[in-house]
Amino acid sequence: MRRKDREMGVDFAMGVLARCDFATLAMTLPDGNPYCIPISPALMDGIVVFHCAPHGLKVDAMRANPSVCLSAACDVSPVPEEFTTEYASAIAFGTATEVTDDAEKVAALHAICERYAASEMGGFDEAIERSLHRTAIWRIDIDELTGKCKNVTKGER
Repeated sequence: MRRKDREMGVDFAMGVLARCDFATLAMTLPDGNPYCIPISPALMDGIVVFHCAPHGLKVDAMRANPSVCLSAACDVSPVPEEFTTEYASAIAFGTATEVTDDAEKVAALHAICERYAASEMGGFDEAIERSLHRTAIWRIDIDELTGKCKNVTKGER
């Protein structure tokens, strides 16, 4: 990381992953070209989980090359008078693996739904019965995680 003065610890970076609205998943397509797409991640026992369709470009890319990079940011606030932006960010490098065990899939979906649809958890079991068979779950085991923060209001430039 170039700006060591903005570097934050792993706990900070995990906090960013836990509260970001979305993250961008970067991967390599089977033809070698780069590809990135926004996902809705959740944390479960120190790993990142997300759901998607069972087929498609993202799935093809992760099956061909499971090495991925996840970029997340939150607390983003432009500071026009300083010509800058405050933020908290995290970058995770890891390995993507498809979750095939139904119990692990349900646990991951529970973590995702708790994060993004907590007010609707009363319908969780019914939704699982309807859609588990057509929902893919992937996990990212993190190999390297860094966090970064810029906070102008606390005197950092």
